[in-house]
Amino acid sequence: MSADRPIAVVTHPILEPGPTILAEACEVRSLPDQAKHSAEALRKAAEGAQGMVTQLMDPVDEELLSTPGLKVVANVAVGFDNIDVVAATRHGVMVCNTPGILDDTTADFAFALLMAAGRRLGEADRFTRSGAFNGWAIDMLLGHDIAQSTLGLVGFGRIGRGVARRARGFGMRVLYSDEMPATPEAEREMGVTRADLDRLLSESDFVSIHVPLTATTRHLISTAQFALMKPTAVLINTSRGPVVDEAALAEALRTGKIFAAGLDVYEEEPKVNPALLKLENVILAPHIASASVRTRSQMSEMAARNLVTGVRGGRPPNILNPEVFNQPRG
Repeated sequence: MSADRPIAVVTHPILEPGPTILAEACEVRSLPDQAKHSAEALRKAAEGAQGMVTQLMDPVDEELLSTPGLKVVANVAVGFDNIDVVAATRHGVMVCNTPGILDDTTADFAFALLMAAGRRLGEADRFTRSGAFNGWAIDMLLGHDIAQSTLGLVGFGRIGRGVARRARGFGMRVLYSDEMPATPEAEREMGVTRADLDRLLSESDFVSIHVPLTATTRHLISTAQFALMKPTAVLINTSRGPVVDEAALAEALRTGKIFAAGLDVYEEEPKVNPALLKLENVILAPHIASASVRTRSQMSEMAARNLVTGVRGGRPPNILNPEVFNQPRG
């Protein structure tokens, strides 16, 4: 390796212009194209590298982060629960993510799940394909109205606010729950009201989750929370799977404690709880909320630029632990 050609490991394929940006600045080592790499394989790949472009299925642990010479890990995602950021900071490794780009795309998809689950679109598709449709009937596949209903947003960051803006077009009343309240001006502009989680769950017709996965949000929605919800309520999760207790959700759907759900993420992804697979009143998507050509391409570009900036000794624009910048390695 020449002094001006650092090594960048790409754990999974990314979209253009990401590969071109990396190739212009680095010697790129791409791992085999497979769904998931073991922690051991990732640690071995990191040897001799200055940067890694990772994705949410890659476990980036302390042993990997202690690799001599490693400077930056650029995650192609907003979330970073797959990376031990505390260990990265301890070892002087910069961790970067790709915020902002996927906000609208994910908000679009959350609202698509909301409408599809509320109006039983998944069931309707299967019903029609099966040949069971024999003509219009007044009581066929009755769902619940979106317009003029109450939407509860658990988490009110960029994506949650995007969903709130979309809800205004449907005349929805919007409640939100978040540790950090929005400003009074933002609440007025978006027409939202802050509420504690219990009130939000008990009053909402649709509940959409937009919190990061942390120790305090794991199983934030479980049996006790489903007991508070309306039997006509619909739950949407496009954040992280473990925020919802899947076993409790399956039971709530099976027993009619809530009406329906729309999920894009799962507790043990890519595994889906078998009890959910048996239910008609849940729409299951394969983690595609940000899956538009434009958004995924821009995420790839941002991750590549984060890595290149970091391995060249600069400060990446999307660094999560800026305190390590120019910090001697531990």
